[in-house]
Amino acid sequence: MAPLRVDLFGSPREIGLEHGRRLSAQIKAQIKVYEAMFKTTSKLDWSAVREIAKAYAATVESLTPALYTEMLAIAEGADLDVLDIVALNARSEIALGLFSDGCTSLGWKCSEGQVYLCQNWDWTARVKENILMMSIDQPGKPKIWMVTEAGIVGKIGFNSSSVGTCLNAIRARPTDPTKLPFHLALRIALESTSSQAAISSLESLGVASAQHLLIADLTGPLSLELSPVGRAILPPNEHGFIAHTNHFIENRSVDEPPWLANSPVRLNRINELTNKLVSDKQAVSSTVLRECIFSDMYNAPGSICCQEDPARPIETRSSTLFNIIMKFSAKGQPTAEVVWGKPGSGEEGQVLHMPW
Repeated sequence: MAPLRVDLFGSPREIGLEHGRRLSAQIKAQIKVYEAMFKTTSKLDWSAVREIAKAYAATVESLTPALYTEMLAIAEGADLDVLDIVALNARSEIALGLFSDGCTSLGWKCSEGQVYLCQNWDWTARVKENILMMSIDQPGKPKIWMVTEAGIVGKIGFNSSSVGTCLNAIRARPTDPTKLPFHLALRIALESTSSQAAISSLESLGVASAQHLLIADLTGPLSLELSPVGRAILPPNEHGFIAHTNHFIENRSVDEPPWLANSPVRLNRINELTNKLVSDKQAVSSTVLRECIFSDMYNAPGSICCQEDPARPIETRSSTLFNIIMKFSAKGQPTAEVVWGKPGSGEEGQVLHMPW
């Protein structure tokens, strides 16, 4: 089944109201999914989650008032309380990183003036019907195209200035509710006109939890290992690429116990596969990246193309829900190809295009 496509434009309030009205059913379904997940991972019911969300709501209102206005309007449009929307957007922080979303990402400046930014997004299949493709058109800011969850204001995508974002969850402490929840940090990056402008904004605002943001523009990719207590920025290697999974490579400022044993395996594997494309002098394209890297089943179920692990509780089992490959070119407009489902499985959907 192809995902919804929702186009939003106007002021923060106009964008939020349309988001909430169009996606009311999906937002409420997401709350049900995360309510069950919070109970499993954190022993928190939704009323307790909303109580924790109050501190993040105050932070969002103070640091990014336009996004808070948008979230208030989402809640109004969906007939919910703003704390429900804040909780969705701060779900990684509220659960102290106890979710087990995987994800494998790759940024590659494979030639002068051509940059790819891509990932498999791994998460519980219970949210699949509530994921959508969204565009956001705001006066005075780059237009955004992204794949996101209903009710969440920033995620994986790119903008008309050829700035793109991918994410990898990290499980580490501490969290800091006086800083910006990570999904809002992604939105701030997507409103930026360059990677460096995004980095400057995020350094000013701070990020509330340990997370990895793979960002790229026409200058190439950068790996941002972010946390409330320190960050590391990793450049691409001599071949122009950098990959990341679900553990920090250089950031040692957080308490990060081992939590996802397949993460180092996937990182080694994606580096191996990408290096093979380099050594084979393979012409890079979205199709090649999907077929040669993001369909890979090595070390299944914890593979780049992730399969559900029946040993995990059903509420937290992850699998690859979509693949996105963004392309930034000095010769044209930024584009992306999105494949719903596990690439290369034979059960995935057709290639979808952004912009549409």
